[in-house]
Amino acid sequence: MKRIAMLGSGFIGRFYADSLQGQRSKDKIISIYSRREEAAKKFATDYQCDRYTTNLEEAIAHPDVDVVCISLPNHLHEEAVMLCCKHKKAVLTTKPLGRNAAEAKRMLLAVEEAGIFNGYLEDLVYTPKFLKSYESVKNGALGRILWAKSREAHPGPHSDWFWDIEKAGGGCILDLGCHCIEITRTYIGKDIKPIEVMCWADTQVKPIDAEDHSIGLIKYENGAMAQFEVSWTFRGGLDLRDEVMGTEGTIWVNNFLRTGLEMFTTGKGADYVAEKAESNTGWLFPVGDELNELGYNHMFAEMFNCMENGTSPRETFYDGYIVNAIIDAAYKSAKSKSWEPIQLDIWRGKTGLSKESHLIEHDKDHYLIKEEMTHYGTKKLILKNKQTGKIIEKVIE
Repeated sequence: MKRIAMLGSGFIGRFYADSLQGQRSKDKIISIYSRREEAAKKFATDYQCDRYTTNLEEAIAHPDVDVVCISLPNHLHEEAVMLCCKHKKAVLTTKPLGRNAAEAKRMLLAVEEAGIFNGYLEDLVYTPKFLKSYESVKNGALGRILWAKSREAHPGPHSDWFWDIEKAGGGCILDLGCHCIEITRTYIGKDIKPIEVMCWADTQVKPIDAEDHSIGLIKYENGAMAQFEVSWTFRGGLDLRDEVMGTEGTIWVNNFLRTGLEMFTTGKGADYVAEKAESNTGWLFPVGDELNELGYNHMFAEMFNCMENGTSPRETFYDGYIVNAIIDAAYKSAKSKSWEPIQLDIWRGKTGLSKESHLIEHDKDHYLIKEEMTHYGTKKLILKNKQTGKIIEKVIE
């Protein structure tokens, strides 16, 4: 059993608590820190915590605590992580790791110097649909991955600090793009270096200083492309979709908005339906097991199993740092309107890759462009002459 100090009693802290004390059925939140005493007290009552406090270091340093779980606003992550390093406590933190790559780098180096377990809580690479899709990609079902796209859009986050550009560090790119970037990065290969970003961002609807809508492209060293679409302006719920395209296949994933469960209600007696749902009347799309569908159960199970086994989880502070570095380049690109290089002071993957050849050998004289079976029962080949470049078609009866 792991004894956990939860830092933060709000929306994400409660999501985490529901999963932490449910999936493995042996871990226990023994302490809750909140900046507001009444919130800490209520959380402690709801989750039967032994103690609550408004003192951050007290929560982390308590001798009974094995693991610290950070579900605090972005601007408080670094302080909490440094205290975990000081008191040699295993640490898990919500996304994004930092408000920028500089913060993330300091946290990464600190936990590694302290020698403590560190987990980056990127739940959307632990969803059941993602895990199944990724297994197919890893086993070669799609061939060489050419393009990966991830979209997250909803009407906007729950708490006031998200809308404060200083506390949050950015807008929807930082809040939602961190998910999409890590999803596409995982499909393409986390050992493949991201090299540059082209990004558009604007404030279209919300009266805030940060962006509320953005689209970006990320180029990888092996020629693969990633695409993210993020918005705090989308109406109709929480839209989580991924697409992956390879030389041998395609995957489409709809994680949340259309769940296969549809319900109509007049609203009498209706309450919570699903995260970011905008209505509790009319036709609704409830989620059967929200904690599981959003990846929390698989994420925490792996994190704690890795702690016990002495291994690293699939998502560490290093991954959080890489994501922050890509986001920094996205913000630069949104301002410059041009491709911006990704500055990676720390890179532990492959180097010196080049774009793989797109030329498919057909015979000694031709490359194959396309092969298809026609509706009239013959096979057609589209070929390109290696010497002249002439394109021909060849019909095989």
